[in-house]
This record gives sequence, C-alpha cells and structure tokens, in this order.
Amino acid sequence: MDNRPETIDNIGDGIGEDLGAFEEFWNAIDWNALAASVIIGALKILLAVILFFVVKKIGNVVIESVFKRYMKNKNTVPNRLNTLYKLAKNIFHSILYFFLVYSILEIIGIPVGTLVASAGVIGLALSLGAQGFVSDIVNGFMILLEKQLDVGDVVTVGDVTGTVEDVNLKTTKLKDFDGTVHFIPNRVIEVISNQSRSDMRVLILLRLYPSTNLDKVREVLEQVNAELIPNQSDITAEPTGVSFVPVGSGQMAAQVIMYTKAGSQWGVRNLFFEEYVEALSQNGIELPEINLDLTGQ
Repeated sequence: MDNRPETIDNIGDGIGEDLGAFEEFWNAIDWNALAASVIIGALKILLAVILFFVVKKIGNVVIESVFKRYMKNKNTVPNRLNTLYKLAKNIFHSILYFFLVYSILEIIGIPVGTLVASAGVIGLALSLGAQGFVSDIVNGFMILLEKQLDVGDVVTVGDVTGTVEDVNLKTTKLKDFDGTVHFIPNRVIEVISNQSRSDMRVLILLRLYPSTNLDKVREVLEQVNAELIPNQSDITAEPTGVSFVPVGSGQMAAQVIMYTKAGSQWGVRNLFFEEYVEALSQNGIELPEINLDLTGQ
C-alpha cells in the first residue's frame, strides 16, 4: 500500500517529462521559416505544373504542324501518318510526365537520385515481373517497324476483329463493330490479319431449288448488276458473270463474286444481296426459306 502513491507519482512525472519535451520541440519550430518553405515549395510546384502545360501545348502544336506539312508534301498513306502521329504524341507526353513527377519529388525533398540509384537492387527483384513489359515494347516496336497495321485499319487479332484506334509500344487498341474497345498487350499478338491493305472479295450465294430456271436467274441478277454497279464507286472489280454451284441438301446456289475497296465490302454485300432477293421475288422466282449464306472475305 505504501508503494502505490510512489508509483502513481512516477507515472505522473514521466508524462510531465514527455509533455515538456513535446512543448520544447513545438516551441523550437521556426513556424515563419516553415510557412515560407511551404509557400515557396507550393509556388515551385505550381510553376512546374504551369510550365508542363505550356510545353505540352507548344509540343502538340509543333507535332501537328510537322505532320500536316509532311502530309501535304508527301504522298503517304493517311492511316500510317495517323499511327506515327499518335506514337509521337504518346512518347512526348510520357517524357513530359516523367519530368513533371521528377521535379515535384525534388521540390518536396524526396531524394530521387537515391531512389534511382537503388533501382538496380529493386530491379533485380522485379526483373521477372518486367519480362512481360519488355516483351510488349519489343513486339510493339516490330509491329510499327514492319508497318503491320495503322490507325484506321480493320484487323483481326486472335479472336478480336475491329478498327485500330491506337497503337503504341505497349498496347494495341481495337474498337469492335459493336462498340467494344479492346486493349491488347503487344506481347500476345502473334498473327495480325489486316483487311485494309488490299481490295476485299465479296462472295454472294443465293440458294435455289434444283427446278429453278437458271437462265432466268442469270438474266435477273445481271440486270441488277447493270443497274447498281455504275453507281458504286467502291467496287474495284465487277462480277465476271453469274455461276451456279452445288451447296448440298439437294440445293444449288447462284454465285456472284466482286471486289471492293477495303472496309466497304460489307455494305456492298448487303446492298446487292437485298436487291438480288427483291428482283428474283418480283420475277416470280421462289427461293428456299434458308437462303442466307454470305461471306465477304
């Protein structure tokens, strides 16, 4: 019982010493200097951000001017220029953001140099995880170097078919025909099927009954071709004629083949198929119920 008050007093003395030390530390802070340092740092960061946006604006204008001038002076594929334009802007923006982050870290007192120096040790631990990133860069560089695709091209990559919206050293961005946007790491791209580099074939098959008057079918289809083809500037090679091929199940089909500019094959295919069906129907030629069998490759 006699030792209890002494223990409480000791605890009180310890708390008092801690409070005294904290008060001494608090009073030792030069608040004016600290406030001035914070204000100066904030102004430096603000200046760095302003400089960043100014340089970004000027750089974008310069890049756009260079590519517009080059497009006027050179007979170059627009899609290729769009690809190089987006790549140049991506690289320029990445460099700018790096210097902005570096400057802000230096202003707030983080030793960036020390962090960079220690990156060798950290890099050893991350080397396995970085293999995918390096593979993206290498494969992306080869895709661009070999001009395998350009912005605006319709391509098939794996199970995805769509229009190229962006291509850089790390990923390729495709927009599917239903509006879905796919971001594909370059390292997984093995085969690129580009449907925008040459004329595309349009193959139309119209199933017929074996008893159908084939001469009448040929006459009707050729009449449709004579009326539509002169107004279709996307057609690069007209049909050489109408042929008839077996398609199984006791049926045959009228086959029409033509070629169009890349990207327009689906519109041309659908237009001619609809006109063919309507013209055959108007001329009393009956078609099987299951008749749609089209490809546009």
